[in-house]
Amino acid sequence: MSTNRIRGLVGALVLLLAVLINPGVAAATLPVGFTDQLVFGGLTEPTAVAFSPDGRVFVAEKSGLIKVFASLTAKTPTIFADLRTNVYDYEDLGLIGLALPPGFPTSNPYVYVSYTYDAPIGGRAPVYHDTCAVLYNCLTSGRLSRLRASGNVSIGEQVLINDWCQQSDTHSMGDILFGPDGALYVGGGDGGSGDVVDYGQLGSPSNPCADPPSPVGGPMTPPTAQGGALRAQSLRSSGPARLNGTIIRVNPATGAAMPGNPLISNPNQNARRIVAYGLRNPFRMVFRPGTNEVWIGDVGYHTWEEIDRVLAPTASPVRNYGWPCYEGAGRQPEYDATNLNLCESLYAAGPSAVVAPAYSYQHGQAIVAGDGCRTTGGAITGVAFYPASLGNYPARYKGGLFFTDLLRQCIWSIRPGSGGVPNPNYIEPFGSTVGAPVQLKLGPDCNLYYVSITNNSVRRYVYKTGSTSSCPV
Repeated sequence: MSTNRIRGLVGALVLLLAVLINPGVAAATLPVGFTDQLVFGGLTEPTAVAFSPDGRVFVAEKSGLIKVFASLTAKTPTIFADLRTNVYDYEDLGLIGLALPPGFPTSNPYVYVSYTYDAPIGGRAPVYHDTCAVLYNCLTSGRLSRLRASGNVSIGEQVLINDWCQQSDTHSMGDILFGPDGALYVGGGDGGSGDVVDYGQLGSPSNPCADPPSPVGGPMTPPTAQGGALRAQSLRSSGPARLNGTIIRVNPATGAAMPGNPLISNPNQNARRIVAYGLRNPFRMVFRPGTNEVWIGDVGYHTWEEIDRVLAPTASPVRNYGWPCYEGAGRQPEYDATNLNLCESLYAAGPSAVVAPAYSYQHGQAIVAGDGCRTTGGAITGVAFYPASLGNYPARYKGGLFFTDLLRQCIWSIRPGSGGVPNPNYIEPFGSTVGAPVQLKLGPDCNLYYVSITNNSVRRYVYKTGSTSSCPV
């Protein structure tokens, strides 16, 4: 989830301290009538929250603990599951995704999680015990699992997918969510370096994920190398499809590709799962209400942050979002300079071969002039829609998209334009966050919630006396 070498939580804390002691950085104030309220405190590096229809609230912590609160007013949680042995809690890696299925808990008693697994694909955890002696030499992987709930405790983990080869300390698992079609959507990062151009040459031995054209330890040089960040382009590579840098649409009970996926007839099981690719670190996702559109907060590299829109996940062909050949407003200059074949052939096909971001913003520049938010770097870490007809937020927020940035520690809203689609011409600042936000979520009370990894809390924005209606969860 980081960029410009935010070394996980440690780096985020340093940046938070810099904000607090730097008198030149102003905090963006909330609009009149809004307050920022603490909901749950005393957590340890929380990363995600999920609301159950029965009133319970599940909170994931980066280490692999999942806690459950009896209600929004409960003060003390119960430990629902302890996955710390399996979770690789190192730098940006850990337990990231948490979701509850339709019908939970009565007809579908499962809690879904995605996390970095402390072992290579097919290995047995823990291998590294949440440490790494030499960066790029600690080969791990990603897991998608479901945990069967019995009351407030888990009675077992069913691993649905173990894939997403990981050679770095960032860009591992992303968000998980259920679509209106009942399918499970999962995001995964490219697994490459967050600091330098990475085409598989890093590590000792090099190419630890055995990306084409070489085996593990083989030479990985331009223009033929297809590893590292280029795993996000694996559908166009000479090797088998990888899940890195993709959004997949799978059966929640098995992890297999869902019928109707664009590549459902492909002989490769990973290709069958993929509904979007060419993403760097699709850390958070949300469906636009009333549609099948997926909106993605894709954490950027040295210059740009993106919000991407998958207009129709089951439509053919599978759309390519361009990373690492493209980013933000155009070609990614550092990867362009390496003259890699996978990028050069994409450039030759023209800009229409990739999907441009629905919105992107540049590091070092304010999102809205005078918004009072930091402009040093960027890391988009939350996206959430406000319903068009529910809740008591003012009319200008209805049907709009909220997004947040971990480094800038602010939230903005994009008001809808034609057809109810968020229009980047209508962006306005909403306010500051307490600590570093890593998720935005609409709550059952129609209030906007955020998870603060540095403040160890879950918080919400309440307008005046609170919500006047309930929202579906």
